[in-house]
Amino acid sequence: MRRVKIIVAGRVQGVYFRYFTQKEAEKLGMVGNVKNLDDGRVEIIAEANNDVLEKFIRWCHKGPITARVDEVEISELARDEPLIGFVRN
Repeated sequence: MRRVKIIVAGRVQGVYFRYFTQKEAEKLGMVGNVKNLDDGRVEIIAEANNDVLEKFIRWCHKGPITARVDEVEISELARDEPLIGFVRN
């Protein structure tokens, strides 16, 4: 299992990016959360096995059809506290 923080920049707020991110994560059986940041980007904390996580990261580079993804930053996180479900904040 691997946990990452994904920051997505572009036209990602006001276009249902969080909703579609949650649906994609649930479809893949992942845990984590997604939220809007004050600077217009979206932050995703995601945990899954490596194969599933790589598939999700590829999805994040495209996002839903309503969005325009300009940049994706990924950083590894420690798996200190357990995550339950995939929450949209």
